[in-house]
Amino acid sequence: MKLHNNSYMKFLGFLLVFFMTASMSAQCAMCRAALTSGDNTTQAAAVNDGIVYLMVIPYLLVAIIGFLIYKMKKNKAS
Repeated sequence: MKLHNNSYMKFLGFLLVFFMTASMSAQCAMCRAALTSGDNTTQAAAVNDGIVYLMVIPYLLVAIIGFLIYKMKKNKAS
């Protein structure tokens, strides 16, 4: 039963990551509309990249902390 639950959680995590990356190109609709309306294509691309970086860092930190907690609990159980 534990193996089935673990594979279910991996699949659920994969779906979560997949759908998060699919919607990343949308970013802030108002900023995107304001920047792409003129000749600011390079500035618009830079703002979009900045938004992606700002969104990724908190998720990355939570994932690293979660992994470290998991590893610590696994070592305690051994």
